Amino acid sequence: MKIRVVSSREEIFTLNPNERIVHLTFRPSNKDIFGLVETCPKIEVIQLPKSYLATVSKSIEMFLEMQRIQLIEGDVWGHRKDINEYYTVPSSVLEKIKEMKLEGKSTEDIEAKISRESKLNPEMVAYILTKEAPA
Repeated sequence: MKIRVVSSREEIFTLNPNERIVHLTFRPSNKDIFGLVETCPKIEVIQLPKSYLATVSKSIEMFLEMQRIQLIEGDVWGHRKDINEYYTVPSSVLEKIKEMKLEGKSTEDIEAKISRESKLNPEMVAYILTKEAPA
């Protein structure tokens, strides 16, 4: 599973229209969010660092909710944009999620354990649970 890391406003309009998960490393304006949704019509998740998420307007939150796009908090720890424009969730993490699901662990237990071990935000783990690791 790959997360597209976007580090500037200008980069939004060069994205592949098939991007589904995008992490913004800058504080987006309403115009930036609208541009992102327009450029990537298949987008499902926009991830922002905690400090930037707190500044997102209520109108943008409502707009994203109506578009069924999740706005979640999180970071891409240790990612170097100059090396790769995508952050890849390690396959070991995906395997661990599948394994825990098969063991019958609760969603909350999986989110807590995986986020603690992998530095992924619990909301991102929940998204992975629904999209990448069906039981």
